Amino acid sequence: VQLQASGGGLVQPGGSLRLSCVPSGRLFTSYVLAWFRQAPGKEREFVGVLRRGGGATDYADSVKGRFTISRDTAKNTMYLQLNSLKPEDTAVYYCAASRRAIVSTSTYADTYDYWGQGTQVTVSS
Repeated sequence: VQLQASGGGLVQPGGSLRLSCVPSGRLFTSYVLAWFRQAPGKEREFVGVLRRGGGATDYADSVKGRFTISRDTAKNTMYLQLNSLKPEDTAVYYCAASRRAIVSTSTYADTYDYWGQGTQVTVSS
């Protein structure tokens, strides 16, 4: 399984970005997909998850109401819409996939076996 993340960039506070994650195969049915981020000097942090099958989502409290995960099955792509961005959202954003994640473990990075290369999001004026 390979994951290709893209869409990062430099944006002013209050701005928006949309990140994309394209897996190498059709994973939405059998894999949990998630977004994590890592700021310099900090540990990798859970952002949100797209559950397998029906596509239910869940988010970290720090991004709830501002970030939205969606998917386009025809394009085999998962998206992370980032709105109302803050300087503290600055980080490298990663998409990840896991066949074994369950609800109680899906927020932990070590649950995920496959990772994209990351895309940099910088929020600065």
